[in-house]
Amino acid sequence: MFIIYAPKIWESLFSAFIISFLASVLLKKMFAIPRPAAALEHDSFVIIGRALFGNNSMPSGHAITVFTVLTIIFFAFTPQRSNYRIIWSLLTIVVGAIIGFARVGVGAHYPLDVVIGGILGYLIGLCGIYISQKTKIWLWINYRKNYPIFILIFFLCCILVIRKILEESLIIFYIALICLLFSLYKITSLYAKK
Repeated sequence: MFIIYAPKIWESLFSAFIISFLASVLLKKMFAIPRPAAALEHDSFVIIGRALFGNNSMPSGHAITVFTVLTIIFFAFTPQRSNYRIIWSLLTIVVGAIIGFARVGVGAHYPLDVVIGGILGYLIGLCGIYISQKTKIWLWINYRKNYPIFILIFFLCCILVIRKILEESLIIFYIALICLLFSLYKITSLYAKK
């Protein structure tokens, strides 16, 4: 929906995602900290899902991604009234912390991995906003003639999510599929109205 109604959000997200991917890959290689399953006895903590054994614990890529997205959404939809702004700020931080620390809960990361990932995500989100405001690199997103690109991307993502649903029937994949199908419908119908 943001592609149609708030393309600046997508402009910020594209820039931020490139930076977050590079930061995550480079920092994980630089720190090379073993994940909890590789360093601790398996009966000393909870592992949900398959155990991750690599030397890529620091920083949490999930926390970077979540806080990058939440930072951009936070600034895009910050209310004008200060009372609502405080509630909006707390809600954003709580949602990010819950999602980020869920990675600790499933045994994939240490708490410090999530904290550092969250801080990096916030800073990267700010960088994405800055790039979007100061450059016109992603201006093509605003043009209706480019909607077929997004239609194709959404369609391919629907196929990938359906494959994931067939492999593991988790509710999050159903939610993602519903969101993708709704977005696909909206952007296709808007493009067809030409």
